[in-house]
Amino acid sequence: MHVPAFSPRRRGTASLAHQLLLLQVLVVAAVVLAATAVAYVRAERGVRESAERQVTGIVQSLAESPLVRDAVTGPDPTAVLQPYVEQVRAAIGTSFITVLGPDRTRYTHPDPAQIGRPFRGTIGPALEGRTFTETYTGTLGPSVRATGPVRSADGDVVALVSAGITVEAIDRDLAGAVPGIAGTALVTLAVGGLGSWGLNRRLRRQTHGLSPAQLARMVEYHHAVLHAVREGLLLVDDEQRVQLVNDEARRLLGLDGDPTGRRVAELGLPPELTEVLARQRTAVDEVHVAGARVLVVNQAPPRAAGGSAGTVVTLRDHTDLQALTGELDSVRSFAESLRAQAHEAANRLHTTVSLVELGRTREAVDFATAELVSAQQLTDRVVGAVGDPVLSALLLGKAATAHERGVLLEFDPATAVGETGLPGGDLVTIVGNLLDNAIEAALAGDPPREVQLAAWVEDDRLEIRVEDTGPGVAAEDLPHLFERGWSTKDASGAPAGLGRGLGLALVAAAVRRHGGTLAVRPGPGAEFSVTLPLRVPARAPR
Repeated sequence: MHVPAFSPRRRGTASLAHQLLLLQVLVVAAVVLAATAVAYVRAERGVRESAERQVTGIVQSLAESPLVRDAVTGPDPTAVLQPYVEQVRAAIGTSFITVLGPDRTRYTHPDPAQIGRPFRGTIGPALEGRTFTETYTGTLGPSVRATGPVRSADGDVVALVSAGITVEAIDRDLAGAVPGIAGTALVTLAVGGLGSWGLNRRLRRQTHGLSPAQLARMVEYHHAVLHAVREGLLLVDDEQRVQLVNDEARRLLGLDGDPTGRRVAELGLPPELTEVLARQRTAVDEVHVAGARVLVVNQAPPRAAGGSAGTVVTLRDHTDLQALTGELDSVRSFAESLRAQAHEAANRLHTTVSLVELGRTREAVDFATAELVSAQQLTDRVVGAVGDPVLSALLLGKAATAHERGVLLEFDPATAVGETGLPGGDLVTIVGNLLDNAIEAALAGDPPREVQLAAWVEDDRLEIRVEDTGPGVAAEDLPHLFERGWSTKDASGAPAGLGRGLGLALVAAAVRRHGGTLAVRPGPGAEFSVTLPLRVPARAPR
């Protein structure tokens, strides 16, 4: 659909896509920074826990070593343990390993000058027989250390072993993990930025670079237009689901509630209209009957950049126009009647003049009087029995048309219709189309070709019956008789855009509109019966 043009954005008013890009960048950056901080903290904790596990394992291994146990109870523990412990420390890579007596006297130390001096740190839990870890600042600076007991064969604590890794060494290990963490953060930030940029480009295309205020104004205009237009608007996607419908379309189609999301086949529309909407073909000013309304349907696919985007359907109420067309048809029929009568009058006048010229005056008077009486009797009968001038003009016109086509249109003597209060256009639609179909049917039958009309008021109901001598309607055709577009006649002579099969559909729509009933007796010689309830009591024809 075409997007209405809006004035350029005011300076400082960023588009929706730009605002979302900034928001996405901030969110991605915040998430990456938070994830990086968490990863750094977890790495630091992991390095520290790894150091604690390493020194704890060293302490426990040395404390259980027979060499250490025997040396601490010997005459010179330092001479035995110093080379051995330093060899182990160098092989493992810890910062220090110290073996000390219960009185804190060091037997070993990476700095020989510290041997014999008191050990700095906590030894209470170790003297109680437990191995523990702590962070303590000793002679080598802050370190993560583990301290545990060395027991004799009797289970007494005879010495202590302490091993540690300086915080400086731990920081060096942590620094080795920082490039990986930073690299991961940068890659994540780059991917998030590229994704945000791609989404921004797509969103900019879809929103046409409009700001949130402009989009909100578009939505307001959109709803205002939908509710203000007097045409029904229906948007159907390529899956035949209704995506948008305005109030006028719901009214014209008789839809209850919001049909958005439902398939067109589920809306309960007439089969012909459902077929048009489902096939999503182009339709230009097609006339369809929906319930009691006559609708003009236009349907066209929107211009989409590739693929199917469904269809846009507009609906116009043609009911009032159809009523006016019916009245125009009655006037046209009356004009045709006058033309036919003028033609017949000219023939009769020529005949009368010729009889006078032949000196047969008596025969000329009798001929002219008989024709005048016959025409006047028909006019008097129709005008006297039908109080509606539009309907009476229609009947006189149809009678003349039928006579000109070789069909006798008879009016039942019981016909008496005064002012019924029903719209004249609907009466013209019902009676005119029934008579047209009856005359067509009579012409298709064998002589004598006759059509009979009866109309009367009974118990506040208007009863209309039209009967012809044609071949009638087959019983299997009755379910389709009032469908728009269905006809047993050739469509070659129908008006462009309308086709055959519309007259009886309009009759059925008009009857439903007034809450009446319509019945058909199958042939040979079809009979159509219409019953219309009267809102006001009918007045006798004048």
